Amino acid sequence: MSRSDTVDGARMAVGTFTVWPVRVERVDRPVAGWAMRWAPVLGALLGAVTASLATAGVWWGWSAPLAALLATGLGAALTRGLHLDGLADLADGLGSGRPAEGALEVMRRSDIGPFGVITLLVTVGAQVLALGQLVGASPWAALAGAVTAGATGRLAVTLACTPRVPSARPEGLGAFVAGTVRPRSAAVCAAGVLALCALGLTHSPGFAAACAAGAVCGLAAAGALLRRAVRRLGGITGDVLGALVETAATTSLLVTAAALTWV
Repeated sequence: MSRSDTVDGARMAVGTFTVWPVRVERVDRPVAGWAMRWAPVLGALLGAVTASLATAGVWWGWSAPLAALLATGLGAALTRGLHLDGLADLADGLGSGRPAEGALEVMRRSDIGPFGVITLLVTVGAQVLALGQLVGASPWAALAGAVTAGATGRLAVTLACTPRVPSARPEGLGAFVAGTVRPRSAAVCAAGVLALCALGLTHSPGFAAACAAGAVCGLAAAGALLRRAVRRLGGITGDVLGALVETAATTSLLVTAAALTWV
C-alpha cells in the first residue's frame, strides 16, 4: 500500500461513481481496489447532497414528494445515471431467460426492455416516496436516512469486489475490479458505514437503530441479488455493480422510512 495508490484510488472513485471529471495519474488493479474502498465515502456525500436539496426544496415551499423527486433526479444526474442504467440492464438480462452468454449480450445493448423499464419505475418511485417521507418527518431524518442509503449502496459494491466473487467477463469494469478488495478492508468499510448510522441520533435514538437496520437490510438485498447474478451470469459486470448500488440504497431508504412510524 502506498499514498499514491490511496490518492489515485480516490480520484478513480470520483470519476467512476460521480459525474465530476478527474485526472487519474495511474489506473491499475491496486488503484481500483482503493477506488472500491472509497466508494462508501462518496455514497455518503452524495446522500448528504440529495437530502440537503430535498430539505431546501421543502423550505422553498414545495411539497415533500416534489422536493424529493427533484432531489432524487439531481442525485441520479450526479452519477450520470450509470447505476440506474446498470439496474435496468441487469433486469433485462435476468428477465430474458437466456443462458449466461445470451443474457450478457442483452445487457450490452443500448436499449431498455420491459423488465428494465418496470424495474426503474418501481425503484425510482420507491426512492422518491421514501425520501419524501423522511423529509416530511424532519431534515435530520432525511440527512441520516439518505447518507446511510448512499453509503450502503456503495458498500455493496465494495463487498462485491472481494476475492470470492468472480467476473462474468474477461474484460470490462467487472473484470478490472473483481477481487481487488481484501476481506479485512471490506470489514473496515462496513464498520465505517455502520458508524455513520449514528447520524440518526440527530432525529432520535430509535432512528439511529433504524438506520443500522436499513443498512443491514440493504446489504442483505444486494447480497441476494449478487448471488443470483453470479449463478446466472457467472460473476459481476459493471451493470451488476450498478444494480447492487440501487438495490441496497433503495432497500435502506424503505426500511428507514418505515421505521418513522415506531421510533
